Amino acid sequence: MLTIADIMTAEVQVIDRLATVADAIVQMQTHGVRSLIVDRPAPDLPYGVLTERDIVYKVFARNLDPDRVRVQDIMRQPCIALEPHVSLREAAVTMSDAGIQRAPVIQAGQLLGIVSVTDLVMKGYVASTLLPQ
Repeated sequence: MLTIADIMTAEVQVIDRLATVADAIVQMQTHGVRSLIVDRPAPDLPYGVLTERDIVYKVFARNLDPDRVRVQDIMRQPCIALEPHVSLREAAVTMSDAGIQRAPVIQAGQLLGIVSVTDLVMKGYVASTLLPQ
């Protein structure tokens, strides 16, 4: 059985919650990603997620200045997180029910990676075709 650990992206871009949205845009462009994990202020607090969609709807659509808006003001928190042992089907159901496109993969409070709907479709399908029947 394939799990999230088999298809997740381990290299995750993390941003501080006090960074500006302009900083987040630069980081997304530099690394070619569509979302950032927002670091938690303390180990016992949850991570957040910032997506391109958040920036478009919560900053640009409201004509706000991305140099003046902080990541913490528009991020999604607490975010829906998945554990690495979760099956692809369970992840798909969880993400669908929550209406999200990406989720951090966390185990014992540590960020291990990120998984997206695209990962589920593309990597999950390819990996499943390589498994012995």
